[in-house]
Parts: sequence; C-alpha cells; structure tokens
Amino acid sequence: MAIPFTPIAAAALRYGAVAALAYAAARRARPRRIDPAAEAAMDRLPDGIVVGHAPQQMTTTARWRGILPLGLDGPRMEVDLSLLARLRLRRIA
Repeated sequence: MAIPFTPIAAAALRYGAVAALAYAAARRARPRRIDPAAEAAMDRLPDGIVVGHAPQQMTTTARWRGILPLGLDGPRMEVDLSLLARLRLRRIA
C-alpha cells in the first residue's frame, strides 16, 4: 500500500513556514517596555472593524479575538489581534 506523501509534505511545509516566521520574528524582537495606556486602549476596542473620519484625518480600528487549534488533537491558542491606524493629511503651502 502506497503512502500519500503529498498531504504530508503540504502539512510539513505549512508548519515549517510558520515556524520559520516565528523564529525570524523572535530573533528580530528587542525587549521593550509595555505602555499600560496603549494596552488599555487596545483592550477597549470593539470587535470588528470601525472606520471613522474627522476634518483632515481618517481613523480605523480593528479587533479580532479567536481560538486557533494547532492540529487535530494539539493545543489551542487564544489570539487577540488589535489594530489602530490613523491617516492625517495636511496641505502645505
């Protein structure tokens, strides 16, 4: 009976790519102080995407919280992803 190597290779490539990205990010990261005000602001963000505008600027906030399983019987990871963005335009004469 032949062993189907294609699904095994695809899974190995996927996990290898994730591991390589995590390793590269960990190597580039520098220890840094966490700003409590910024953490509190991100904790107050509503789930979903919110886009707003004011004179001469546009703001966007996004938050996604979820649980990701790592494999069929593997551990589960809770993910809390927050994004704050501001685009400010000024005319310079």
